[in-house]
Amino acid sequence: MATRGDGSTDPVLSFWRQAALEFEAEVAKAVLGQDAVIRLLTIAIFARGHVLLEGDVGVGKTTLLRAVAHVLGGLFERIEGTVDLMPSDLIYHTYIGEDGRPRVEPGPILRHGGDLSIFFFNEINRARPQVHALLLRLMAEKSIAAFARNVDFPYLQIFADRNRIEREETFELPAAARDRFLMEINVATPTDSAARRALIFSSRFHDVDRLIAGLRPAILDYRELGSVAERIQVSVDASSRLQDYVMALWDCLRRPTSANIVLPDVDMERLVEGGGSPRGLSFLIRAAKVAAWLDGRIMLVPEDIRAVFTPVMAHRIFLDPVYDLRREAIVADLCQRLFEAVPVP
Repeated sequence: MATRGDGSTDPVLSFWRQAALEFEAEVAKAVLGQDAVIRLLTIAIFARGHVLLEGDVGVGKTTLLRAVAHVLGGLFERIEGTVDLMPSDLIYHTYIGEDGRPRVEPGPILRHGGDLSIFFFNEINRARPQVHALLLRLMAEKSIAAFARNVDFPYLQIFADRNRIEREETFELPAAARDRFLMEINVATPTDSAARRALIFSSRFHDVDRLIAGLRPAILDYRELGSVAERIQVSVDASSRLQDYVMALWDCLRRPTSANIVLPDVDMERLVEGGGSPRGLSFLIRAAKVAAWLDGRIMLVPEDIRAVFTPVMAHRIFLDPVYDLRREAIVADLCQRLFEAVPVP
């Protein structure tokens, strides 16, 4: 049962924790073999952070987000990244009506107004930097200027995935945009044999619309998530020793040579050009507190930090360009070496 730092029971957080666990169980009915991914998405939802998704085509990223939106109870929109996509395409679209007159209708961002809960940007790196700039403002300020007014999106979370196979006609996200995402989560093909067999042979998973419609809707009230998120942050504490541990991880991440970390075929002196911003570390603690709360604790432990460290910090580690093609393996190895090098309190 969740409790406040003073030891008294907090019935509100107890209620929401139970709802969060029910939310995870319901989403898992639509996306098999992705329990770890669902837990990270739940953490992101209660930490109120945006998410980058990595994964091959056809592993269920869109199905996963549609299930999340349905069970969350919010409104869902998506857009496909293309090289000719313009910022205005997110805000409005024009067409010729039956009477031959031009018409202007709200685009995917504005279609539901301020009630939009989840916006999915598929293959975001196919879109041009101008589109990234618009998205950056939306992520940072949760508002957008359109039709001579500002439209606020108090409940909005943005999820995006990147095409990591094809390199032609793609535009890598700038550092500022990547740093706005709370997490980057890898969605891989399930390894469990039973889950793989069901996804292939069970007709239940062949009709996505029917699959999503069969889930229990609105388990979480998306309009209350902001206040619950802040309540979690106040209720979960970090000891001074845990704080020292996080600071040591950060120092070693920025200067791996200070901890005598060596990676094969890597010049460690030039490897890391940027190792996480203060905003990134604050996101790390925010996510770790949600992880602790979901496990029923009011005090952070090192396992909470480790559970979210790579999803929160990996995309914030900027490497020398010579190592970019090996980025995924190098960053994963670096994070593991950090945990080995920094003593656990």
